[in-house]
Amino acid sequence: MNPKVDTYLSKASKWQEETELLRKIVLDCHLTEELKWGVPCYLNQKSNIVLIHAFKEYCALLFMKGALLQDTSGILVQQTENVQGGRQIRFTSSKQIIELEAILKAYIFEAIEVDKMGLKVEMKKTEDFIVPEEFQRKLTENTELKTAFEALTPGRQKGYLLHFAGAKQAKTRESRIEECMPKIFKGKGLNDCTCGLSKRMPNCDGSHRNL
Repeated sequence: MNPKVDTYLSKASKWQEETELLRKIVLDCHLTEELKWGVPCYLNQKSNIVLIHAFKEYCALLFMKGALLQDTSGILVQQTENVQGGRQIRFTSSKQIIELEAILKAYIFEAIEVDKMGLKVEMKKTEDFIVPEEFQRKLTENTELKTAFEALTPGRQKGYLLHFAGAKQAKTRESRIEECMPKIFKGKGLNDCTCGLSKRMPNCDGSHRNL
């Protein structure tokens, strides 16, 4: 049991009882407990297997390679259509967790075996993502922008493409592109702060200006 997770639980304003139950179940599966991305994360050797996170309407176990699990009980959830590897099991009560304990352990042990076998989720390549017409036009017109975008890591490129394509109206897509161009020129991703950390990382308080 990691003392950092103890602190996390002591400060939890919601789903504390449920999180403690999930923690006990995962630790029974002999995984190493750490606090990553500001939430309890459980590792086999150095590989992230599953983490516990809480939202407004539910708490969940998130399997990092959940897409590779058989899901014999049909309980895994893909958060959005853009999530490739991760899958959740969601809970809204302690009763649910208690009733599913044996099944949850079976899923966790399966996830450990997937990791030991070295199986990997086949991720989409950048070229598999849609480039919105508005952004393609910008890339064609502005060679410096094209060079800067192509210099980004594949993950950062995907993040921008998903962000731009997520807007339904052309006007909104154009606005998002204009807003993000300065960050692209600086070689930063959509969620990067000027401190060099992602806004999703626990050490970044999100108070930095995006640009």
